[in-house]
Amino acid sequence: MSDQNSPTAAQPAAEPVHLREIGQIALTVRDLAKAKDFYGRVLGLEFLFDANTMAFFRCGSIRVMISTAANAEPSEGTIIYFRTADINATHASLKEQGVRIIQAPHLVAKMAEHDLWMAFLKDPEGNTLALMSEVAHAAS
Repeated sequence: MSDQNSPTAAQPAAEPVHLREIGQIALTVRDLAKAKDFYGRVLGLEFLFDANTMAFFRCGSIRVMISTAANAEPSEGTIIYFRTADINATHASLKEQGVRIIQAPHLVAKMAEHDLWMAFLKDPEGNTLALMSEVAHAAS
């Protein structure tokens, strides 16, 4: 009996994934205005931008996102966002390896210099992780 996850002659082995940099950490908050004040004024993080119920700050090379929960109580906790140059290839490789994908790569925001793409998955313990890719605009 063959293992369903083993590569076959007709199916090449998935390329290994080597994530080496955290691009963003997300925190769920109850009061966005109070949290923005804390992270910006109190902690001195550089404010980047707002997007609906989210605010983004820079802390060194890592972006910190704070957002309100869909309900009154934060429920998702912290999400680690891993940068990847090719989000579609990384997503495909992880999917081939049986990783539970929550949301396939999708455009999140069009920025001045790039488009922000994300995908979401679960680790074996059920923690949410994300892939993020900042795709430069094509030269016109």
